[in-house]
Amino acid sequence: MTISGGPQLHPVANIHEAVPVMAGPNDPPGAVPTGPSGPDPTGGERGTPGSGGQRPTQPPLLRGKKGDSPRRSSLMPWFGKLSQLDFDISFYEKLLARNGDSVDVLRVLGELASRKGLHERALELDLRLVERVPGDSLARYNLACSQALAGQADAAIESLVTAFRLGYDDVAHMVVDPDLASLRGRPEFRALLRRV
Repeated sequence: MTISGGPQLHPVANIHEAVPVMAGPNDPPGAVPTGPSGPDPTGGERGTPGSGGQRPTQPPLLRGKKGDSPRRSSLMPWFGKLSQLDFDISFYEKLLARNGDSVDVLRVLGELASRKGLHERALELDLRLVERVPGDSLARYNLACSQALAGQADAAIESLVTAFRLGYDDVAHMVVDPDLASLRGRPEFRALLRRV
């Protein structure tokens, strides 16, 4: 039988040749669906035609770490191209583009930028944060850290003084904070520690 403009249709001897069978729940993605092996009630052998009831060989899967699921293994080449930190920065940058006044987004993105080593970007974000919450001692402390990392030692000392005036009191952290390492040899920093 010919359908006008369509493909030629031929009768089939085995139902599995005409009706595709879905891959089983334990089959990996991309598995070639076949019927169950064993005798067919119609008298033929199940499976793909000419397979003698045997399942065809599966195409090789991409392999990730031991224990990864086949679905995750197929994503491994893509996943390795973007670190979690890069993903987070991109995500929060998009949030900031939508709402540039969000104190929460500014705070988190400033921390992420600093962790990534984007000190100028972190400084810009911390300055914006301090403009929005001028009385926040932690925002002022984070600004001091960004200023120190950006090589602005005098401004960093000034921001630390303001942070303490606003109520920041975690001297133990300040003494070991790696962001403030460039200030530790300065007499103003040591004087600040003695005052608090």
